[in-house]
Parts: sequence; structure tokens; C-alpha cells
Amino acid sequence: MKLKSIAIIATIALSLSGCKTELEKFSSNYSLEISNPKSVYTQNDEIKISLIDDAGIGMDSIKWYRNAQLLKEVSGSTLSRKLANEPLGNITYKARIYKDGKITAATTQVTQYSNKQPNMIKTVVTNRFPHLTEAYTQGLEFYGDSLYESTGQYRESDLRITNPTTGEVIKKIELPANEFAEGMTILNDKIYQLTWRSNKGYVYDLNLNKLDEFRYNESKEGWGLTNDGKHLLKSDGSAKIWRIDPNTYEELGYIEVTSNDRRIDKINELEFVNGKIYCNVYQNDLIMVVNPENGAVESFINVKDLRNEIPNWDKDNNVLNGIAYRNETGKFYVTGKRWNTLFEIELQ
Repeated sequence: MKLKSIAIIATIALSLSGCKTELEKFSSNYSLEISNPKSVYTQNDEIKISLIDDAGIGMDSIKWYRNAQLLKEVSGSTLSRKLANEPLGNITYKARIYKDGKITAATTQVTQYSNKQPNMIKTVVTNRFPHLTEAYTQGLEFYGDSLYESTGQYRESDLRITNPTTGEVIKKIELPANEFAEGMTILNDKIYQLTWRSNKGYVYDLNLNKLDEFRYNESKEGWGLTNDGKHLLKSDGSAKIWRIDPNTYEELGYIEVTSNDRRIDKINELEFVNGKIYCNVYQNDLIMVVNPENGAVESFINVKDLRNEIPNWDKDNNVLNGIAYRNETGKFYVTGKRWNTLFEIELQ
């Protein structure tokens, strides 16, 4: 009986091993090949990507993706793209292959930089308002006469409504002690707030009553948040800014913030103004103006001089972070983590 049992077990094991081998063969069979490989491409280039079926297994269907965005207009085993129409930075192309109920994927990546050097925008401070130094500012946005602010740090995180003139907290709601709040934005009378590494965000009404919560997917961490009137725009600490459906919370793709010579990481607080994304870069005194279509940095705004007015500024912690725009004044309002001042600035 023992020998028979051993034989049966061995047969089952071999059978399972064979199935696994077939699945492994399928999963590793496909690759993507670029016809004109380069280390860095320009916007004048065109690329052609072919799906290689090494063992001739075949496929029932293929879906193509660019930076996690489904390319609905593309079908077949080749993909041709003019890079002038593509986003900047590291562009990831993926083919998802379907065959007999099995699914696998093949990816490749190309890099291109902007063909224009960003210009520098000067600013002038037109007003100064009190800001509570208890606030480790992560997100900042006006809604009417009220200034909404998300503050971070474990055991200190909250979402608050403040009086922008006095800095007084009108109302606030605290997050759990084990969560680190990050950026926030208001879209369709709903407040969306991120957490850093808890892999989730919250949704509130304008009175800070919790309505919902959502999970991240590929974007991993939560840093900055804004919206373009239709979608949420989320940074995750890398060069990426993700576009997210505000109702389903699906990540619909991303751009990478890129200048004429590099990708720029640590993208933090965001504000969407007149068709452009304004970005803080963590531990940096520059605000960047970014094209939301391709990620190109079009301008730098140097606000380095503001730190000279902040007695507790330091390069590691109490840094610039917080950009808000007020339609009524046409001006920007910036502050930082535990800063004592909210600066009203005008771009020149």
C-alpha cells in the first residue's frame, strides 16, 4: 500500500510539475523588441515595437499599455509611436497577452527628455499671514474664503479648515495615530486626502465628515494631490504624477516630471492652475510648472528667499511645502512644514 501510495503521489507531482512548466513556458515566451534602440530619444524620433513570440505559441488577443494607460486604439503585435505625441521621462510600454485563458505580459522602456530648457519665473511677496507652526503642512487648497490644509506626522496628522488671514483653525478632524497624512484636494464638493505609507486615502464632505476611503494600486505611496476638474492628480515620491478616476479610484496612467536633461524625483505637493501643474519638490526651494500632458517642466519658480524669514527652517524637515491658488486674488499662497508664515506671492 505504501509503495502504491508513493507511486500515486509521484504521478500527481509529475503532472502538476508538467502543468507548471507549461505555464512557465507561456509566461516567459513573449518579449518586446524595439527596431531602433537608443539610450535617450528625442521628440523627433519614432519607434516601432514588435511583440516576439519565441516558441510560436500564438495569442488570442493583445492589449497595449503606455505608463499603465490602456491604448484603446492599438491592436495587433506591433506598436508604432511618434515620440512627439508621447509623454516624457521613462516611458514604459506593455503588451498584455491572452491565450487559452492564460494571461502574461511583456514590457520595454524608452527614455526621452524635453527639447526645451525651462525658464525662470521671478516672484514678489505681496502679503504675509500667520501660519501655525504645529502644522506639518502636506496639502493646501482654497475653497471660497476657507483654506483647507492637510498636516502630517504620525500621531499629529489631521485635516483642517483654517482662516487664511489669521491662521486660526476653524475645524479639524484627526487621523489615526498610526497614519501619516499627505496631500489633499477638493473636487465636486468632496475632499480627497492621502496618507503616506498606509496605502489608502480618505474622502470627506466639505464639513470634514468622512464619506469613503480608497486604496492605492501601482502608485504605492501618497505624497501630493490636486485635480484638473475631472481627475485626481497624485504624486508618489518619484517623478510620477498619476491620473486617478475620482469615483472608482482607478489609476488611469501617469506622466513623469522631466526637464531637458533629467527626470525629477521627489515630486510632492501639487496645485493645478490654468491648465498647468505647480509642484513642490521635497527639500527644494523651487516650484515647478509642469505640462500635464507630457510631464515637461516649462518653468521654475525660485522662492528660496522665503526661508530667510522662517526662524525654524532647516534643510531636512521644516522645508517648503504647500501651494494654494486663490481665484479671487489671482495669487499664489505658499508655506512650509511648521512655518510660521503663509506667503501671498505674485508671479512676474
